[in-house]
Amino acid sequence: MAVRLRLARFGCKNRPFYRVMAANSRSPRDGKHLEVLGYYNPLPGQDGGKRMGLNFDRVKYWLSVGAQPSEPVQRILFRAGLLPPPPMVAMGRKGGPRDTRAVDPMSGKFVTAGGTSTADVAKDHKE
Repeated sequence: MAVRLRLARFGCKNRPFYRVMAANSRSPRDGKHLEVLGYYNPLPGQDGGKRMGLNFDRVKYWLSVGAQPSEPVQRILFRAGLLPPPPMVAMGRKGGPRDTRAVDPMSGKFVTAGGTSTADVAKDHKE
């Protein structure tokens, strides 16, 4: 049985709320699950930030026994500091050739060979 860590959608229309779950890879998105590992609310709260909560011990356990996180869960676990940054490749335009320059996962800007982003280089050049 292949286990995936993925999001199950709850909430109303236009007001999504997700639970991070360990589930069999063959079960449907909102179907039977093995364990609830946390939650993720993509809508900004009163303070303007997105809310998420994870049970770190159980997430580490499921990752250690071979559970594969889905792409959205992988991004959430990266923001929480449990996983290394996912490989990112920027697209030039939709359907066009891919740009192979490295992208900084925190800012989304291109990284030059020296390790600084292109915005930092342009800022230093103006001064």
